[in-house]
Amino acid sequence: MSHVVSDFHTKVRTWQSLASAIDHTLLKPEATRDQITRLCEEAAFYKFAAICVNPCWISLAVNVLRGTQVKIATTIGFPLGANHITVKRVEAVEAIRVGAQELDMVMNIGALKSGDRKLAQTDIAAVAKVAHNGGAILKVILETPLLTIEEKILACELSLAAKADFVKTATGFFGAATVEDVALMRGVVGQRARVKASGGIRTSAATNAMLDAGADRIGASASAAIVRELGAPEFVESTQHSEREQKSKRTDKKY
Repeated sequence: MSHVVSDFHTKVRTWQSLASAIDHTLLKPEATRDQITRLCEEAAFYKFAAICVNPCWISLAVNVLRGTQVKIATTIGFPLGANHITVKRVEAVEAIRVGAQELDMVMNIGALKSGDRKLAQTDIAAVAKVAHNGGAILKVILETPLLTIEEKILACELSLAAKADFVKTATGFFGAATVEDVALMRGVVGQRARVKASGGIRTSAATNAMLDAGADRIGASASAAIVRELGAPEFVESTQHSEREQKSKRTDKKY
């Protein structure tokens, strides 16, 4: 669970302000084409900062979001971070080629915990180089629920040395973000990188607390519910999407 503690005074923010800091996320392996389409349409409707989807959905997101200001983010080495560096590099190249503008990569957690600083940093640097050469930005997922305080600090330092643009708390698969971790990460990176809080953030109060603790961006799958808590209107599916969904259901009945 995410923790909201009293050490941080929550500012009053409008739903539009929160929306502009949220990466609207759907990374479930069973996510369907219609669900990804809806995610993108919601992102355009609420003007979220970005959507974050698995790599196979980048092209679809590009088509749905064409003409909007919403950025397209995807995952690299997700969710374990244990891929070979070459594989992560190829993933990044292909993601940018088909339209990703932001890359959320999982660092090599095992290398970090083994004390292999060189491997952990080289892993990040390889993807950072691809990202920057392609005009994209890189967010490094530290997987904070699995790390000690010392390892969190080191992970931030290695990310900075590797020229990452963001440090990010977690995938959400192994635990949630906490305001304490966000504050720690902000304290380490200062203004040299940005901070993204992700994992278990489901309410406007939790979102505000993460921002107050030092997060620049929030990753959430409950984004629409979060902004509706603050008065955002209900999203209404487009006629085109509803027709697609009905066609899909009719097709499914044939098998």
